[in-house]
Amino acid sequence: MKIDYTYLLFTILLTALTFSLPYADNLTALDERTLEEVTSSIQLDATTRALMNAVTNNDIKKLAVNREYIQTHDEVFNIKTSVKGITDQKSSGRCWMFAGLNIMRPIVMEKFNLDSFNFSQTYPFFWDKLEKSNFFLEAIIETRHKDIDDRELETLIKSPLGDGGWWNYYVNLIEKYGLVPQKIMPETVNSSQTKMMNEILENLLRQEATKIREMAKNGIKVPELRAHKLEMLKKIYQLLVIHLGVPPREFSWRYTDKDGNINEQDYTPLTFYTEAVGLDLKNYVAIFNHPVHPFEKHYQIKYCRNMFNMADMNFINLEISQMQTYTLKSLLNNEPVWFAADVKWQMEREIGIMREGIYDYESLFGINLKMSKSEKILYRISTPNHAMAFVAVDTVDGKPAKWRVENSWGKKKGDEGYWTMYNNWFDNYVYTIIIHKKYLTGKDIAILQTKPEILPAWDPITEAFK
Repeated sequence: MKIDYTYLLFTILLTALTFSLPYADNLTALDERTLEEVTSSIQLDATTRALMNAVTNNDIKKLAVNREYIQTHDEVFNIKTSVKGITDQKSSGRCWMFAGLNIMRPIVMEKFNLDSFNFSQTYPFFWDKLEKSNFFLEAIIETRHKDIDDRELETLIKSPLGDGGWWNYYVNLIEKYGLVPQKIMPETVNSSQTKMMNEILENLLRQEATKIREMAKNGIKVPELRAHKLEMLKKIYQLLVIHLGVPPREFSWRYTDKDGNINEQDYTPLTFYTEAVGLDLKNYVAIFNHPVHPFEKHYQIKYCRNMFNMADMNFINLEISQMQTYTLKSLLNNEPVWFAADVKWQMEREIGIMREGIYDYESLFGINLKMSKSEKILYRISTPNHAMAFVAVDTVDGKPAKWRVENSWGKKKGDEGYWTMYNNWFDNYVYTIIIHKKYLTGKDIAILQTKPEILPAWDPITEAFK
């Protein structure tokens, strides 16, 4: 018999390698041998025992806070915009709306000589809910023949009526419905605590989605489906009125200015916005730092809108340094900047510090948590989940070192409602800014004018804001 020495040698080497590895034949399961190796890998020496005692009896963030960063922190900013007053979105996801309204409040206060002013956040919130309801039902009609496991349909069903939104949602609402002062349509319990209202409305919409899909399956045509949709929208409107009140079609605004003069004037919501603010919001551009996709390109995300007959959100994708340059230009011209970021990480909330490394988990636990920004997006660790406004910056040699942020979490959080963002936090957690076109370079304007590449509805960058 002829012996295949090559095969024999390969078998011997493979066997030797197998036995040299720890239980290589059964590393797929936590068997006794694997568990023994894992559990015996730690020794409760004095250091480990002290760490265990500390962590099991204390808030981890307080143990991990970087004392050096606290001691070197200051709230000095050499470039400031005109801001006054802090708002509170309370237990709602209306940050995008609050941030947008907050950057326009100073315009109204200056125009009408006021010490303070607030727009009604409930008013655009009401119409946003109704528009999102119509958008969802129309999207269900549009996708009526798709399998229930279709990823696009799944994305729609996951969040039919969330509180979240993007800048294009904000622009759509104001251009169609205008704005009113807060006292014309004040907050309600349900505008400040939206959870139960949303659950009722979303379940109603999902129930309607099943009916529309069943009707389509039985051969009912689109005109009849839309007639059926109209009846549901009447129910949604009624429920919104019950939860939020009746949105005004016209109103009389009576106020006292800083000089004690009493003024009164009649408006519609649209004429109030035009006369009190008057910004052409279509001149503002969304700029993203979305490193999952190539930079210096124009993108649009499917189904990323709150009105069915409007365009999806589009943006130009740029390096983070260019976003910082544009933000600085706006602040130098006394214009605050709307932005969205991930606020789950590296935020010290008692003082109000946003700084990479403010919580040093690596030193505390002896682990390495470093990942790239694109990896964090792809693996659902990080996504923009909160909108705020840049209102000041502190520069060193003409370059930003830290930023002052106006938040909408009330005065009890941060520094009386304001936060300090260091530049390394901007690098890692800021994802989008809204900038006036006048600040863009010719190159970036040219990118904006190209046909956008369509990104799918489930792109992870939009996950938290829907």
